[in-house]
Amino acid sequence: MVLGIADPWIWGGYILCILATLLCVVYGILNWNKGGEDEDESCL
Repeated sequence: MVLGIADPWIWGGYILCILATLLCVVYGILNWNKGGEDEDESCL
């Protein structure tokens, strides 16, 4: 029992949530300024 949580499925849920958050942050950082050129050309 770690931190009062005995069930490994609960730990799995917590770890998956943290990994999903990290994946979204990394994806956002890598694609921060992409696609801006296409939007400007389509407005003309």
